[in-house]
Amino acid sequence: MKQVFIIGAGRSSASLITYLLKQARKENWKIKVGDFSFELAQQKVENHPLGEAIQFDMNDEAARHREIEAADLIVSMLPAHLHIQVAKDCVRFKKHLVTASYLSNEMRDLHEQAKNAGILLLNEIGLDPGIDHMSAMQIIESLKSENEEIVSFKSYCGGLVAPESNDNPWGYKFSWNPRNVVLAGQSTAQYIEQGQKKYLPYNRLFTQTDIIEVDGLGKFDGYANRDSLSYRVPYGLKNVATILRGTLRTTGFCKAWNVFVKLGLTDDSYQIENANLLTYRELLEAFLPKGNDSVEKKLERFMRAEYDAEVSYKLNWLGLFDNTRISLEKGSPAQLLQHLLESKWILKPNDKDMIVMQHQFITSKNRHISSTLVVKGDDNVHTAMAKTVGLPMAIATRKILLGDIKLTGVHIPVMKEIYLPVLMELEELGIQFIEKIHS
Repeated sequence: MKQVFIIGAGRSSASLITYLLKQARKENWKIKVGDFSFELAQQKVENHPLGEAIQFDMNDEAARHREIEAADLIVSMLPAHLHIQVAKDCVRFKKHLVTASYLSNEMRDLHEQAKNAGILLLNEIGLDPGIDHMSAMQIIESLKSENEEIVSFKSYCGGLVAPESNDNPWGYKFSWNPRNVVLAGQSTAQYIEQGQKKYLPYNRLFTQTDIIEVDGLGKFDGYANRDSLSYRVPYGLKNVATILRGTLRTTGFCKAWNVFVKLGLTDDSYQIENANLLTYRELLEAFLPKGNDSVEKKLERFMRAEYDAEVSYKLNWLGLFDNTRISLEKGSPAQLLQHLLESKWILKPNDKDMIVMQHQFITSKNRHISSTLVVKGDDNVHTAMAKTVGLPMAIATRKILLGDIKLTGVHIPVMKEIYLPVLMELEELGIQFIEKIHS
C-alpha cells in the first residue's frame, strides 16, 4: 500500500486532502496528514478509513525522518522557508516531494542529487505559482506551433471575495495566509516593458498599477509581482519585449493599502513592546509627524494627493482611528496590522471567495489574446483558494504515484508531461479558462 504524507492542514489543504482521500479508495493508498495541531489534521481527515491524522512537529527531527521514510511521496503545505529541510530528507530517503511554493535557490541546488536518487522535487504546482505556469505554457506552445512570435505577455492573479459575499469597502477577505498578504510585494518588482527592464520598489508598488477588466466582473487593480524576469527562460520567452506577472485587487484597494506602506505599518523588522497599552488610534499617531491637528488631519496632510474620502472611509471601517485597545502584548507593526485585519477581513461560514486569473498575449501578427479563469468557493472551508492551490498538487501527486509523470530532479510545471494531464483534469473539475481574441 502506497502512502502519501501531507505536512500541514491549514487553509489551502482542504481540497487537496479531500481529493487524495477519494483516490485512496480507488488506488488502495493511505493518506496521512500531520499538523502541529492534531485537531486541525483530524478535521481534514474526517475519520476516513484510509486516512490518518497525527500531531506533527516539523522541528522534531526523529519524527520527521520516521514519517518521511515511511511514505512514498511527501506533500509539503508548510511555510516556504521550511520546504528545504523536507526536500533534503526526501533526497536522503529517496521520496518524491510536491510543493506549491516558489522555487528557491537552495531547492534548485538539489537538482542533481534528486536525479541521482531517482525522485522528483516538484515546486510551484499550486495556483500562482502553478496554474498560471501551466495555462500560460499551453497557449505559448500553441502559438509557437502556429509560428507566431509572442511580443508581450502579461499575467495577473488575485485571491478575492466573490461579489455576493463582498460586504466591506475593501472588497477583500482572507482566504489564505494573512501574513503573506500583509508582507506582499516587499521585494522590488522586476519586469520588462517594451524592451526596457523596469524596477519597481516597494514604496511605489501600490501607486503604479494597471487596470484589468474581466468580463462580467468589471475592473480590478493590478500590481507587479516581485520577479517576472526569471520566467523568460522557463516560458521560452527569452527575447520577449514585454513580460509582467502581477496580482489583482478590487479597484481602490491599492491606493488605500499604500497608506500602510508609506506609514511603515507593514514593517516586520522590529517589535513594538507593550503594544497592549496602545489603542489603534495611538498606534497610528505614533507613525505620523508631530503636530497639533487631529490624527485624521495629520494623516491627510502626510499622504497629500494620495489621500481622499474613499481611502479615509476604508481606514475608518477598519477601526484604525478608534480608541480600541490592541490586544497583543507586543508585535512588529506588520503583526499588529495583521491582527486588526484578521478581525475585519474574515470569511463568514457561508461566504464565498473568488479566484480571478487573466493572461494577456500580443503576437507579432498583432493578435491580442486573453485567457481568463474565474473560480468561486463553496464556503469558508472549501474555498476557491483551497481548490486552485490544492487540486493541482493533488492531481500531480496522483500522476507521480501512478508513474504517469516520470521526471526526476527539481522542476516547476512548465513541461507538457506535467501541464497537459493536470490542466485536462482541472477542466473536468470545473477549473477552466475562457480564451478570447480581441480586435
